[in-house]
Amino acid sequence: MSQALAKEVPQEEGEGGSRRSSWGLLAAAGLGGTLVALYAVATPFVTPALRKVCLPFVPATAAQIQNVLKMLENRSGSLVDIGSGDGRIVIAAAKKGFQAVGYELNPWLVWYSRYSAWRDGVHQNTKFHILDLWKVSYSHYRNVVVFGVPQMMPQLEKKLEEELKCNARIIACRFPFPCWIPDHTTGEGIDTVWVYDLKGSRGCETKSLEITPETES
Repeated sequence: MSQALAKEVPQEEGEGGSRRSSWGLLAAAGLGGTLVALYAVATPFVTPALRKVCLPFVPATAAQIQNVLKMLENRSGSLVDIGSGDGRIVIAAAKKGFQAVGYELNPWLVWYSRYSAWRDGVHQNTKFHILDLWKVSYSHYRNVVVFGVPQMMPQLEKKLEEELKCNARIIACRFPFPCWIPDHTTGEGIDTVWVYDLKGSRGCETKSLEITPETES
């Protein structure tokens, strides 16, 4: 009788250890999968913060969107949103008849923007690209919207001045450009937008002088 019990006890302990080992492996696999998923989701948001100039995602307010649209009245042609986030400005502009394009480094926000454009029925008038804003040429856009941060504005001001044509309009949200004098301003606080028409800027006049051939007297 005692010998039978002695044989059963180790067998039960072995089965219990095997179950605990299986649960441990499942827990480790679950934790590993969770960490991989978190990494995949968080990386597009964290990576921009490691760049020289961080452009965080801050959704545009309803007032900001209305102020931008107000400054686009009587304008036409192509429009680009630099750092388009979740696509609100691009979609709003497309509803007003613009062929609107957004450049955004975060792929999750780009995919969401494309879905939102399809949901709102303007996907044929919108495009969203996963690209670094510094690697894009803006020379063929007539309307430019910028949601920037102070650290990037001087460099972006120089880039836009070199690339845009003299009939371009630039709308800066939240922070103005450091050197340009705005032609129009609307809104208050964080909803303020500054409008710059290159045809009246000194930089545009300088460019036109540079391409004018000299004539001999």
